[in-house]
Amino acid sequence: EPALSRSGENRPELRRALDSTPIEQREAMEFLIANMPDRDLRSLTADFLLEEVRFAYQTWNQSPWKNHIPKEIFLNNVLPYANINERRDSWRKDFNERFLPLIEGANTPSLAAARLNQKLFPLVNVRYSTQRPKADQSPYESIKSSTASCTGLSVLLIDACRAVGIPARFVGTPLWSDKSGNHSWIEVWDNGWHFTGAAEPNGDELDKAWFVGRASTAVRDDAMNAIYAVSFQKTPIHFPLVWDRSIEYISAVNVTDRYTSLAKKPPEGSVETMFRVLDDASGQRIAASIRVLDGDGKLVYEGVSKDERFDANDHLSVFLPKGMEYQLEVGEGNKLKRSKFVSEKRDRPITESIAVKIENTVGAIDRKTSSEPLSALATYLSLNAEQRPPLAEQLFASIPLSKAEVAEAKKMLWDDHAQRIRSTRSAEMDAGVLTIDALKMPFTLEKFGEKPEKGRSMVISMHGGGGAPTKVNNQQWENQKKLYRLEEGIYVVPRAPTDTWDLWHQSHIDRFFDRLIENLVVLEDVDPNRVYIMGYSAGGDGVYQLAPRMADRFAAASMMAGHPNETSPLGLRNLPFTLHMGEMDSAYNRNKIAAEWKVKLADLQKEDPDGYTHWVKIHEGKGHWMDRQDAEALPWMAKWSRNSMPSRIVWKQDDVVETRFYWLAIDPASVKPHAEVVAVRSGQNIELKSNDAERLHLRLSDEMMDLDRPVKISSGATSLFHNKPTRTISVLAKTLAERGDPTGMYCAEVMVSFPANQTK
Repeated sequence: EPALSRSGENRPELRRALDSTPIEQREAMEFLIANMPDRDLRSLTADFLLEEVRFAYQTWNQSPWKNHIPKEIFLNNVLPYANINERRDSWRKDFNERFLPLIEGANTPSLAAARLNQKLFPLVNVRYSTQRPKADQSPYESIKSSTASCTGLSVLLIDACRAVGIPARFVGTPLWSDKSGNHSWIEVWDNGWHFTGAAEPNGDELDKAWFVGRASTAVRDDAMNAIYAVSFQKTPIHFPLVWDRSIEYISAVNVTDRYTSLAKKPPEGSVETMFRVLDDASGQRIAASIRVLDGDGKLVYEGVSKDERFDANDHLSVFLPKGMEYQLEVGEGNKLKRSKFVSEKRDRPITESIAVKIENTVGAIDRKTSSEPLSALATYLSLNAEQRPPLAEQLFASIPLSKAEVAEAKKMLWDDHAQRIRSTRSAEMDAGVLTIDALKMPFTLEKFGEKPEKGRSMVISMHGGGGAPTKVNNQQWENQKKLYRLEEGIYVVPRAPTDTWDLWHQSHIDRFFDRLIENLVVLEDVDPNRVYIMGYSAGGDGVYQLAPRMADRFAAASMMAGHPNETSPLGLRNLPFTLHMGEMDSAYNRNKIAAEWKVKLADLQKEDPDGYTHWVKIHEGKGHWMDRQDAEALPWMAKWSRNSMPSRIVWKQDDVVETRFYWLAIDPASVKPHAEVVAVRSGQNIELKSNDAERLHLRLSDEMMDLDRPVKISSGATSLFHNKPTRTISVLAKTLAERGDPTGMYCAEVMVSFPANQTK
């Protein structure tokens, strides 16, 4: 038998694995060993194969369509661990856990696959791009880079299907018959094979795609123009991999006839004419208004060209009578571009290059699509909060928005958020106690002055004590309430949730302060750009630690009579920081360390003159108590407003780590204590440096740059991203939910992976 022969001759441990496989799963193990490429026979472990077989059977048995899937379809299209020559990832268990909830309620493989195609790619943040690292990416390589070719997208969707028991296979052509390029897609088994484009869903339907017309003209007996489906089981022919023609170990079947039967006859005497519009600066495809007029100036066709979100061979097209002269109009307004063409058979699209900033080009798109995501959002928000499904899983949340739509969506989301805060948080503010998990943080607040038009300022003032009995810390809290007065603003004095020495810089403090700010922004009309933090003694310890790691929440910070412990000042780059210390305050060397910080901050500002605004004052003749001379910090802080979108960010993690800092974010699972990232934004360019981060999320907005033009993100000489970001409701909602900050909402997000050889 092939399996016994291959395992016995090449890999004795595979023979042992075969012998140890449960009887009901033995056929599957034999199938894999008999048909796997030699590269896998040499490299894959027995444990890997045993795990694949076990989980494949488990997902197949759990699927509602199990009894309708023939055994040979299961073996060839659910069981295989790979599709083509991609890197072999162990994805099955992980993908089952992550993606099974996406198909809840789907009772057929077709419906389940359509639902996956709708929800998968927004969830893992992977999109089509010609800037992907390589064509033949494994699923995790695509997720890491956030970009993929049609090949990488197909591999990812097929593996997601197989992980939940849906039979699926890789399909493609090396070259369309019109010579316009190659393409890949997927097929799903549901009482026969059905096709769909990966990341190109058509609602809950299969067998619809932009490439149907081209597929229908494929040539079965032409090796270059035929359509093939991958088969894990060995066949007499191989799948032609256009990215590596030397590989012949991927078996295939010729499925051309099924696609040519889909041919729809064009109108008699007509030819298909395709259009493409490029940005004349970057060469990237852009969405622009297209109009075709006849010789009398009458409009015969209108549409919008496809941008880089679409497959490179997917173009706006129309059938026109052959041999007629037409006028082509691209764009609108005072930068309208006109040209003439004759409708004739072409292998390539008619291409125009124009400036990205064309008046009303986005407006032309809006007229066709603007109501869809906004009206869907309005319907979603009309549901009770408890009844709403996850917003990120809703199809409308990933539809690209225009700049004008972003403004409207932000208002809708903020109004909904504010209403929910009023209905769910008013009671805790009236009670003066915040509760998170098993901890409670009492607080008092006192208002000073008249409320400015843009909202009140807010000062969080942390008391001393720490490492002392509750009674002592309570007295310190009472003292702090009376210690300072404001010209204007809300003076908030929280009581630390614990009595430990580090009572103001444990990890729960960040969450309490986030919640406190979020509540007061809504319930007391606090201006989120004028929130300040200060503290005395142990409260000063807290300022030393919290100010750098939460710098993006505050407008300024003031440290009085505290000790920094191990913290670094690097994160203070965009946060004005004042330090007040008694000259004689020698306990724990507070005075000496304050003097050292004065030098550190001055050195940092010398190297970076636009950052590290600071004022350090050592009060002569004063000890730990400065006789309220330190109160002069309050008017100094009040001069500053927060810059929530600075052009340069220095993110230095502490031992308590954060997952978001200004317009940067990092996955919780990959964040490292004391890691450092530097980001510099200039025009449409962003430069990143880090020796500690593998991946980073960049949140972008139209206040930062022109999102209708390509954005380039680099690390040294390596380009990490160069494309137009996509504005979506999903990113707006996510960034609002993180902070409850109306000025901290971003509409686009780009994930980048750092090169392995990065240097600071």
